[in-house]
Amino acid sequence: MLSAILSPELGRFALALSCCLASMQFALPLLGAARRRPGLMRSASGFAAAQLLALVVAFACLVVAAATDDFSVANVAENSAVLKPMLYKITGVWGNHEGSTLLWCLILAACGGAVAAFGRGLPDALRARVIAVLGGTAAGFELFCLFTSDPFDRAWPAPPDGQGMNPLLQDPGLAFHPPILYAGYVGFAVPFAFAVAALLEGRVDAAWGRWVRPWTVAAWSFLSAGIALGSWWSYYVLGWGGYWFWDPVENASLLPWLCGTALLHSAIVVEKREALKIWTVLLAIATFSLSLSGTFLVRSGILNSVHSFANDPARGVFILMLLALVIGGSLALFAWRAPVLAAGGLFAPFSREGSLVLNNVLLCSVAAVVLTGTMYPPFMSLLRGQAISVGAPFFNETAVPLAVPLLAAMAAGPLLPWKRARMRPLLRRLRVPGALAAAVLALGAWGLQGVMPVLAAALGVWVICGAVADIAGRVGWRRDPRTLPRRLRLLPRAALGAALAHAGAGVSVLGLAGMSQASHRIVEARPGDSITVGGDRWVLRGVADVAGPNYDARVATLDVYRGHRLVAVLHPSRRHFPAQDQTTGEVAIHTNLISDLYAVLGDEHPERGTVVLRLHRNPLAPWIWLGALLMALGGALSLSDRRIRVGAPTPARSRSRELRTPALEAAAAE
Repeated sequence: MLSAILSPELGRFALALSCCLASMQFALPLLGAARRRPGLMRSASGFAAAQLLALVVAFACLVVAAATDDFSVANVAENSAVLKPMLYKITGVWGNHEGSTLLWCLILAACGGAVAAFGRGLPDALRARVIAVLGGTAAGFELFCLFTSDPFDRAWPAPPDGQGMNPLLQDPGLAFHPPILYAGYVGFAVPFAFAVAALLEGRVDAAWGRWVRPWTVAAWSFLSAGIALGSWWSYYVLGWGGYWFWDPVENASLLPWLCGTALLHSAIVVEKREALKIWTVLLAIATFSLSLSGTFLVRSGILNSVHSFANDPARGVFILMLLALVIGGSLALFAWRAPVLAAGGLFAPFSREGSLVLNNVLLCSVAAVVLTGTMYPPFMSLLRGQAISVGAPFFNETAVPLAVPLLAAMAAGPLLPWKRARMRPLLRRLRVPGALAAAVLALGAWGLQGVMPVLAAALGVWVICGAVADIAGRVGWRRDPRTLPRRLRLLPRAALGAALAHAGAGVSVLGLAGMSQASHRIVEARPGDSITVGGDRWVLRGVADVAGPNYDARVATLDVYRGHRLVAVLHPSRRHFPAQDQTTGEVAIHTNLISDLYAVLGDEHPERGTVVLRLHRNPLAPWIWLGALLMALGGALSLSDRRIRVGAPTPARSRSRELRTPALEAAAAE
């Protein structure tokens, strides 16, 4: 019954309708803002809501087709199968090019609907222009979806069963990774729209910075979580034993994150000091432009990767034209209108503003290095026909040295006052973090191998302790300890969120330092053999056949002993999917949050009665993703602060005057 109502034909009609509504959402509110016609400006919200509703219907039609095994839809036939578990039938909707493009359009429409719903406090003209820019961008992607990537194309004759999805994608981690990642990618369309609207109006002020900031925080949090989830997926599914491989498509997601982090910090300066206005507008354009460029690179065939969706030059040409229109148009508008933006307030180099400028310079420098290393091979292939590879050594030797001063300044920046600072108070507040970092540096020099791991461990502790020192100073930790919980409750959640995000960065750095000390071996073993890795003794008990829902597996059993104590039993496997005639490896991981025991089952040699095993002990590996989770949670905690969401203080409540310390007053002012 549901499949008869939510048919593919209805889905295609809803997609075409959403494109028409998005076009009107773009044209009419812009016309109303230019001519100061309130009716046309107010129409922006209605068009945004209608476009979102149409795309919800279109996406629901595709989900129903996948869930009911409607193999007359080519997208379902190519990416699903009767035996595929229902979870992956549904999540597989966005595990392919056409479905992921439709999801991209849906999230972009949701951004327009969110601005319409939560932007009622914006000036009418600015709100109309922001929603219009989002509508124009959505119309371009919906045209792309209709003409080159229609998810509702029919297959004739309809096959009795589908081909099934890529087995590598049949995993919970990747099932939920794309929506979160896309929410981050597409979320930066809102700051981009605010930037274009500000250029059209010729005005950027503290209010503009206050409006842009929550949308930037939300997009940054989603993108942080999405990148971390993708990194975790590659760690435990691909079986490479690492966490980041400088894969070109990984870099394509890292670039908007770096620029988005810079945008987040520069928007604070616009809000507090009305400085860096032109730079912040440019960052908003650059961040979303990098998000769109990543989409082009993944879908054009220029970058080949395990993450790539498609290899279709025709689609690449369409997206390239769309990029030229969106990015080229916005940069042309910036070049024309940026000179009319008034300069902001002045500040001393040694100040909170100065530390945020340093943050921007270093983040953008890292982004420039990553962009150069990612794009150099395809450009050389285009210009000279040379196949060149830029691997991890280049990125490690160029990007990592820039990250060191960035982390060093991360602890000190939040402790500096606005406009002008003095060195002595800063050093006094950094005594404890500095002493602990120095102790870790000394211990690391004795116990760790390599200069960079030692420095990374010290910097991780430095950043974490700096975040704690920031909160301790804000609440006046030396006062009566009995009132400390209440003073913490009075502290703005935005300050707590920022400190949590910084501490999360420190935790991730400690995880990276630990992973640099990992131990691993590749061995050929028989049942009963014992292998020593990282001080642990691994015993292969045997290999057995196991049947899965749509695959057959060979599963090994490994006992891991520390001394004479059994600490883990691991079951790495190799799965064969008959529908695709493809074999994948299934990693086995045992973690205690301090280190991971990590096993991969390789090829079997029946004539010798052996199997190939890759065994790892990865110290502090979970901290990499725990830190990323803390960063995303820090952003969410900041968004829970009403002052960040709507730019207004929390309604007055009865508070004990004795709990209002000078530090808390300063925190509230920030």
